[in-house]
Amino acid sequence: MPFIDLHCDTIMGLMEAGPEVMLKNNNLKIDVSKLKAGGALAQFFALFIDIKECENPLEYGLKMLDRFYNEIENNSADLALALNYQDFRRNSLENRISAFLTIEEGGVLKGEMANLRNFYRLGVRLITLTWNYPNELGFPNIKEEYRSRGLTPFGCAVVSEMNRLGMIIDVSHLSDQGFYDVARLSSKPFVASHSNARSVTNHSRNLTDDMIRVLAEKGGVVGINFARDFLGSQDISRINDMVKHIKHIIDVGGIETAAVGSDFDGIDPELEIIDFSEMKKLADALEQNNFNSGQIDKICHANALRVIKDCL
Repeated sequence: MPFIDLHCDTIMGLMEAGPEVMLKNNNLKIDVSKLKAGGALAQFFALFIDIKECENPLEYGLKMLDRFYNEIENNSADLALALNYQDFRRNSLENRISAFLTIEEGGVLKGEMANLRNFYRLGVRLITLTWNYPNELGFPNIKEEYRSRGLTPFGCAVVSEMNRLGMIIDVSHLSDQGFYDVARLSSKPFVASHSNARSVTNHSRNLTDDMIRVLAEKGGVVGINFARDFLGSQDISRINDMVKHIKHIIDVGGIETAAVGSDFDGIDPELEIIDFSEMKKLADALEQNNFNSGQIDKICHANALRVIKDCL
């Protein structure tokens, strides 16, 4: 079963490990060998920047971007940059996995629209508007007092400009009010790249049923996050909990709304799906839960591909 994964933090893992650890083969959850073994069609690679730990988030983001491109060049037989749906199709025909470049933390823009446009020119095609801190765009959902606070005027302008440029807006980590601001303002589908269902597991990083319905109406998707705390109360990340969240998202938003956003290399390593090479376990579990092949296709890759086609 082929997969499109909407979120991983593998570039962060490579940066932390140093130049001797490569994307081709490593001990992280994602490398080229694992992507091939797991049936990857496309992987969204996030440039994640902790703005509280980083003196110059923009500068560090550019260093991460350079590392990303070096890894793409070093693995060009198996991996290729994708900027749009046409690139994805060409890469697939050439038997190469598409690498989409994303930013996780809108604070990297430093409140400057020029930085958004420059990152677009450098290949970024999705931005997670906030991480766990307030920034120039809006507020995260990590604290109760932030959840009723929405996008700033700059955040509203960024939504409009991302629509114009052809970039995917990602509301994972964004405050509840920020979610509704994006839904109101965006003329294109948007995503929650790595979030689950709040009514299944009551965690602020998950979406309420109303959010899932709104996202579905906009043509967006929810990428199921493999993080244990967002899935349930077990001691490890379990596949049957992933299936519960997928079932609920489909019950609320329809089959077109569920996708995959593993958050590999950004989450606790205790997982039943140990790394990307074992992604077939999820497809097998869906089949065992009476999903048919067409439905599994949509969850594992086709829904995400539709958003790529609609937005990029």
